[in-house]
Amino acid sequence: MSNSEKKISLPSEAVKIYQIIDENGNISIRELEKQTKLDRGKLEYYLGFLVTNELISRLEIESHQISLTNNGKEAAENQLVERRITKILKEKVSVSFADLSKLVKTENKEMNAGVGLLKKQGLIKIDKGQISIIDKKKEVNKELQIILEQLLSGETVDTSNFNEILLQRNLASLEEVKDILLEILIPFKEVSPSIQKMSEVSRLTPEMIRDGSWRDTRLREYNLKASPPTFYGGRKQPYAEFLDEVKQKLCALGFKEMRGPIVELEFWNFDALFQAQNHSAREWSDVYQVSNPKQGKLPKADYVENVKKAHENGYDTGSKGWRYKWDPLKSAHLVLRAHGTSVSARTLVDLEVPSKYFSISRCFRPDTVDVTHLSEFTQVEGIVVDPSITFRDLLGILKAFAVDIAENENFKFKPDYYPFTEPSVELNVLDPNLGWIEFGGAGIFRPEVTKPFGIEAPVIAWGLGIERLFMVKNGITDIRELFSHKFDWLRTAKMSRG
Repeated sequence: MSNSEKKISLPSEAVKIYQIIDENGNISIRELEKQTKLDRGKLEYYLGFLVTNELISRLEIESHQISLTNNGKEAAENQLVERRITKILKEKVSVSFADLSKLVKTENKEMNAGVGLLKKQGLIKIDKGQISIIDKKKEVNKELQIILEQLLSGETVDTSNFNEILLQRNLASLEEVKDILLEILIPFKEVSPSIQKMSEVSRLTPEMIRDGSWRDTRLREYNLKASPPTFYGGRKQPYAEFLDEVKQKLCALGFKEMRGPIVELEFWNFDALFQAQNHSAREWSDVYQVSNPKQGKLPKADYVENVKKAHENGYDTGSKGWRYKWDPLKSAHLVLRAHGTSVSARTLVDLEVPSKYFSISRCFRPDTVDVTHLSEFTQVEGIVVDPSITFRDLLGILKAFAVDIAENENFKFKPDYYPFTEPSVELNVLDPNLGWIEFGGAGIFRPEVTKPFGIEAPVIAWGLGIERLFMVKNGITDIRELFSHKFDWLRTAKMSRG
């Protein structure tokens, strides 16, 4: 006997749901929730009747939903920065960078990005500090602007050709959405003559027993196949849990934790690490400088004098130093900690031999934000001092970070240069989505770093981007996801093993 010939007993709510699905041909369970205004548990219960009677089918689907970031919303409302720049340049013969920045009314960082993009596309020229447009008729990134405006208005739009640039420029974010598609197997009109609506209750009440109505009432059967409501218990943020796990592992290996301030003296951030005062990494474009107060107090005079000598003539190391006049006032400038190695530098004072230390330090650099860079990031930093320590020991530690913590066997070492280590090495790991990515650098501290603090034994040091370790371990392709407020990711992301 077919479904259309036999009687089918369905609750009234299940019949209504059946009709809605039939009218739509197929519908996602999220959309069905909106239309029926039923909670997920009840909805699943009624869908169970339809699935059991082979009236509908369920199909799990995955899709990607793109949504504008704050940068994207601003660009949609006020135009992309490169379009604002070209609009001004079309009205003028040429403009200086400073005047253009005032007219565009944006931050220097965004301004630089817009000018760089136009220069790369050959739409502007820069001559003696004056910027002028080459082709006044050409419209820049018009299609991208339209896409942004459509997304802002809530329109359904195909962004597939623009996803890469939207994500790279942090104009939009891509979220993976899991849902269930409900499809009609038998049209409602074919089955409706056979449907028998039933009245049922989920529990027996004292009133029903007293008045005898229980005799004419059907008790709802348990549907063991129906999915229960999803319950999300409290849990730690996945990345925060990972940081705790790394800290526990290092402590278990006998490392002591070292700490240092976020607002740091240039002395510890650069000078104590034998980084010359005219080094490009000390410019405003590469480090956040504190405006008030501008300077702090330098440490013990003996250490300052020894570091001064290391810079000027190499101190007692056999080196010639940088051979310039070292400025204590510049060394006293305050900056936001640019790397965790400043914590290691502080720890060199009164350092026990042998000993080993680590820190998980928040650092700050005015980098352009993209899939692997943030302007605020975390480094896992470490030093080991021991008369018998070797470069091979350092490579073994780096391998442990790649294999045991990032859980990736595809790693390699590359020679590198840092002012404060020699020899120096870079750790790279192969990510299936991003390709080879740099985890960080390491090396043996130069004598110009250790001897000013009275350390004669070798000191190995490393500083790794711990966000990238987490990304590789968990298959995350965009570093910004680590600080996402998306509930789907926070509820379902893989947690550390503890």
